[in-house]
Parts: sequence; structure tokens; C-alpha cells
Amino acid sequence: MTMPQTYTTVRAGTFPQRCAARLGLIAAMLLLRLLPFQLTVRLVRLARRFGRRPLAPERAEDLVSAVRYAGRRWPVRIACMESSLAAVLAAAITGRKLNWCFGVRFVPPPVEYHAWAEAPGHGPVGEDTDADWPYHTALSL
Repeated sequence: MTMPQTYTTVRAGTFPQRCAARLGLIAAMLLLRLLPFQLTVRLVRLARRFGRRPLAPERAEDLVSAVRYAGRRWPVRIACMESSLAAVLAAAITGRKLNWCFGVRFVPPPVEYHAWAEAPGHGPVGEDTDADWPYHTALSL
């Protein structure tokens, strides 16, 4: 998967956000590296049950930014799938809900795949959506 070239500014977030971001990042890396993807999807659906309330878009931006900040200090590359899953898991840890989305962009060639976190009813979080959002959602959890 390739990552879009533009991102919002990466902020460290508050202490609880940083802790949740680190735990979410560790869990995301373990799930994606050790388990089959189908089982990871089932576990994400289960984890989202802990997040009973939707996360406000501005708080979701801060949480995604805290995940990206934690990922900068990670010894391996953190791509869109890892960071978006970590944000969804971090939101579940704090009792909130984010959607984990996968999409595809067809134009211009080549085809690109992307994963992102989405606040329910508010669109992608932590992504540059000033321009027309080029990705078509293929799966949303």
C-alpha cells in the first residue's frame, strides 16, 4: 500500500492519548504480523464494541496524530494500515469508536490502495481532505 504524500501536522497529544496510541500501535503491529487478516478483522469488530460512543472529529484528529507521533519512534516502518488500525484500537481503549476503512484510487494510474481511520459520520480523520478525496471505500469496519 502506498501512503498519500500530504498529512496534517503530527502532534504528540495529551498523556492519555499518547498512552492509548502506544498501546494501540503495539496491538496493531502484533495483530497484523502474527495473525491472519480475517482473524484481525474479527478482533477489530470485537474491539469496537468497547468503544460505545463515537469520537468527536477534533479529538479523533488528535488521537490519529498521537499514533503517528508514536510511530515516528517505532523501530520499523509504520504504513497506513498499521497507523489506521492503531488509531481504531486506541479509540477502543479509551471507550470511543472509530471506523477502520480500506479503499482504492483508480486515477491516475497506477492503482493505489490505502487504509484510514474514519470518525462515524464525519469522514476520514488525519488525512488531507481539502481536495476531492480520491479513494473509494471498499471495506469499512
